[in-house]
Amino acid sequence: MSQNARIDPQMNDWLDRSGLSPLRLRGGRSLLPIVQGGMGVGVSAQSLAGAVAASGAMGTLSSVDLRRLHPDLMARCEGLHAGEEAKRVIEAANQQALVREIAGARERSQGRGLLALNVMRALSDYAASVKTALREGIDALVVGAGLPLDLPELAQDHPDTLLIPILSDARGVQLIVRKWERKQRLPDAIVIEHPRLAGGHLGAAKVADLNDPRFDFERVIPECLEFFEKAGIAGRIPLIAAGGIRSHAQIRHLQGLGAAAVQLGTPFAVTEEGDAHPEFKRVLAEAEEAQLVEFTSVAGLPARAVATPWLRNYLKAEPRLQAVAQVKARCTKAFDCLAQCGLRDGLKGWGQFCIDNQLGAALRGDLSKGLFFRGAGALPFGPEIRTVRELLQRLLETEPAPATA
Repeated sequence: MSQNARIDPQMNDWLDRSGLSPLRLRGGRSLLPIVQGGMGVGVSAQSLAGAVAASGAMGTLSSVDLRRLHPDLMARCEGLHAGEEAKRVIEAANQQALVREIAGARERSQGRGLLALNVMRALSDYAASVKTALREGIDALVVGAGLPLDLPELAQDHPDTLLIPILSDARGVQLIVRKWERKQRLPDAIVIEHPRLAGGHLGAAKVADLNDPRFDFERVIPECLEFFEKAGIAGRIPLIAAGGIRSHAQIRHLQGLGAAAVQLGTPFAVTEEGDAHPEFKRVLAEAEEAQLVEFTSVAGLPARAVATPWLRNYLKAEPRLQAVAQVKARCTKAFDCLAQCGLRDGLKGWGQFCIDNQLGAALRGDLSKGLFFRGAGALPFGPEIRTVRELLQRLLETEPAPATA
């Protein structure tokens, strides 16, 4: 492969020797076949996304509550009383933070790679964040936690921006492609996220469905490729496999199935450049498989996280909390971060906690109050905290050097 200006020269050499194919996207973009997943609150911001892009991969910002990374914006939101004015101030602060983070990530990227924004469809400010990112020239929009049926309309004035939905099975892929085709737009790639392996919010209807074989990569990737062939769009929509991917061998296997690239979250979250507190990284890096638990989030979606003291205590109280769930007059945080919230809306069977509080505590490294999302599987460097560059090298090397003691 000839040297690609979007890929760091040394990374390009490693890719050439890896036996892996680059990720090729619309517009002649050619990248490392490794995508950094979007992680909120504040876990994947400008430092992490910029470093990943600078190496020649896709770096991804998460749009969720980015004001937490900017003390001046947090100060602006202090002392607010619940109500429409408070919500307006908080939303404005988050949009300003998003502008700053995109600009910072772009500067750090040195013109390489690609910068994406991950936006949860379930967020109340979903459309506002999409529009802000488009206005600021983001390269790609990645949308999960709900079907982004309206994304082509929101981005209709930005034909060069890549649109990438996150789905988990072939049925969802077929639905999105058919709906978007009627709007004269195809997904520029699709992330296939395995609910049994990924961290954070998961693409299954309920926790009991996480092990459904329809989500297995060995099934869903061939099914999607067969659908593309029959629909006459073969070769036009790269598939990006996500969930539990930790090694070069796994990437090679998935490319053999027909995936164009892979997406990783947790291994990037614990890198030196990750935007969260060092204690956050330690908790994720040292967590063993037996410490991971699945539960229903306040967003109504299955989720996977480390069983920290807060989460263990919450899960013990969850049946009682769900039994007495009732509609609240207003969001106690004056934020209304979710379009539908189990706690605010009194939805029985949904989570009964403030997700913004708990994820914000995790960002600060507060083990006693934080919700620490994590994907399944041992990390490439075990409990060690390494750089983005070292992680990418490890994933590209066919026979990586052993981690130091």
